[in-house]
Amino acid sequence: MTEPRIKHSIPDARWPTEAEAAASLWFSPTHIGRLAVEQRTWVPAMVPWRATEDGFVTAEVLDWYARFAEGRPGVLVVEATGIRDIASGPLLRIGDDRFIPGLRRLVETVREQSAGHTRLFIQILDFLTVRRRPEPATFFARYLPISSPLRERLARALTDERWRTAAEGDVRARLAAAERSLVEAVLDERELESLDYGYRERVWDTHLPWIRDLPRVLPALFAAAARRARDAGFDGVELHYAHAYTMASFLSRLNDRADGYGGSREQRVRVPLEALAAVRRSVGDEYVVGIRFLGDDVVAGGSRIDDAMFYGVELAAAGANYLSVSKGGRFEDARQPKIGEAVYPYTGASGYECMPTVLGDARGPFGRNVPLAAAIRRAVREAGHETPVVTSGGIHSFEQAEGILRRGEADFVGAARQTLADPDWFRKIRLGLGPQVRRCQFTNYCEGLDQRHKQVTCKLWDRDVAPGERDVRMSLDGKRRLEPPAWRPPTPS
Repeated sequence: MTEPRIKHSIPDARWPTEAEAAASLWFSPTHIGRLAVEQRTWVPAMVPWRATEDGFVTAEVLDWYARFAEGRPGVLVVEATGIRDIASGPLLRIGDDRFIPGLRRLVETVREQSAGHTRLFIQILDFLTVRRRPEPATFFARYLPISSPLRERLARALTDERWRTAAEGDVRARLAAAERSLVEAVLDERELESLDYGYRERVWDTHLPWIRDLPRVLPALFAAAARRARDAGFDGVELHYAHAYTMASFLSRLNDRADGYGGSREQRVRVPLEALAAVRRSVGDEYVVGIRFLGDDVVAGGSRIDDAMFYGVELAAAGANYLSVSKGGRFEDARQPKIGEAVYPYTGASGYECMPTVLGDARGPFGRNVPLAAAIRRAVREAGHETPVVTSGGIHSFEQAEGILRRGEADFVGAARQTLADPDWFRKIRLGLGPQVRRCQFTNYCEGLDQRHKQVTCKLWDRDVAPGERDVRMSLDGKRRLEPPAWRPPTPS
């Protein structure tokens, strides 16, 4: 039985005084590996869709990260950045040395705007092919393979043996004109998915040579990307092993590859460990290398917290400098896209768990992923490792974050959506100005823009214009301000 959808309100917050903030764990210094970090505040990776179509840093990318840097978080993680030199829309890329100069400018910008207070990491990822849902006529005319098994199913369904040897064009024309019941009788599960959702590759599609070759190819790609990140000046690199992407799929229980890289946990973690080892060889022992991975796939047949605890221990033992825990965000339960759009992995139940909203179930969106990080941290500590664990998801107040740290549930507390709503909220809290924080409403307005690959903004920005503010830059659609309102801390009297 489906739980009723419940509208939650943002909990009231008691903000600390400046002295209380200064004495807190959240704003206390620590280390990641040998890297000193001024505070345990963390901004997770968010994709703002501001790069060029070729994956280069733009002025808008620089402005985006400069604005977050002004809030002086302890750690700021740059968006998911592709490790292959392939077209991927306005997503940053790091698959070739020609991207280094732009990324270096990004590092310099954050250093300047944070006055050197913020550590900057970059998240790097690999992803497999996902195509838009096609027009049915186009699918049957161009994309559907006319195989012998398909011909046999068509002949059986129509009780007409002539379809076993009919011209390919005739088979395509017959299926294009067919009623749905015949289409479902003739197409196999993956063909039907390609029609209804768009073509999508899996890491267990080992009949495809480039998929079969992933264990050999991926470690070198990650290692080269990490070397570029180091050369660009980033303080560290975050390997993206979460959500709907390649490495998360290797880790998933759904991975049934029979070549030693699927099946058992020990085999599923092999490629992620081999990539981590290659990265470490590329950047050296002192450079920060972190991992973002899932505490729970959420989808049917996927990995659960016991798998994640095992992975956390394995990754810590292999030299990961931190573990950042997420949840869900998978393709397997995503909502059917409209024709001409690609399936989006944050639209099903697993997507909700990744980015829960105030309109949801009885648990609400606030900190519901924290128990996963706590369980992984406990397993890592029991195995004898001090690897820091980062938690995030529905973080909305100082007291919530401080409580997580005081209870030992995590070592860093990150906030993406709340920091998007108010990039200055860390500074406001530290200065005892918590009541001035522009608080996220957790409606996922921003996520809706991300889904359509529009420049990500916050709806609250448009309602808060600073006194005397001029020359407000607008998004490409001309409907939204592109950056949050400016804020300057008060001058001491």
